[in-house]
Amino acid sequence: MSTGQTCEEILDELKGLGSESYKRILMKHGVKEPCFGAKIGDMQKIVKRIKKDYQLSLLLYASGVYDAMYLAGLIADDAKMTKKDLKNWMAKANCRSLASWTVPWVASGSAHGWELAHEWIESKKELVAMAGWGTISSFVSITPDDQIDLDGLKVLIGRIASKIQSESDLVRYQMNACLIAIGTYVAPLTQDVIKVAKKLGSIQADLGDNDCQVPDIIDTLEKVAQRGSIGKKRKSAKC
Repeated sequence: MSTGQTCEEILDELKGLGSESYKRILMKHGVKEPCFGAKIGDMQKIVKRIKKDYQLSLLLYASGVYDAMYLAGLIADDAKMTKKDLKNWMAKANCRSLASWTVPWVASGSAHGWELAHEWIESKKELVAMAGWGTISSFVSITPDDQIDLDGLKVLIGRIASKIQSESDLVRYQMNACLIAIGTYVAPLTQDVIKVAKKLGSIQADLGDNDCQVPDIIDTLEKVAQRGSIGKKRKSAKC
């Protein structure tokens, strides 16, 4: 259902929420211009008002403004997203955050996430491959185990184990995150992930001039287990 607000009105609102200091932080994480620097907390107020709006999300993403593209992912009606929509979003994702989070969040909630993830991880383009692994991470976080191809996930775990060290820094980071997601949200495969993590040891990646670090798989899973959260699914991959 449409909220009655236009794309232009939302863009004006986002521009008004912009912060130069936050924009500088985003730029350090690889975000490209045009960007207003609107904080996610402020965007959430818009999300609360709009909830879901398929057509508006397409228009916002097509604007090319980073803040609008990120917001588009938060208000997208994932179930209505076509394969063409998702491929178009992937083609326009020009930075790590859109490729790692926005596109995977929406793809994983659509009917095409599992298929597209397998297509994207084969890509030689860094951002596309990142989106593929990110989509798998998001998919396992929200999908009941009885609707997941566990044997297929085992194959992916093995693939990560054999290829992670030869991938680019950002793809390596995303593969590491995928192992953590599988170990966290798919209880039958947690021990499989831990065995691989022990063989791999600490994963290193240069993530640029920012405070991002590669999380340790075993340490992270131990903390999740201590909270009693292994196997607990999320209502939404989006945040």
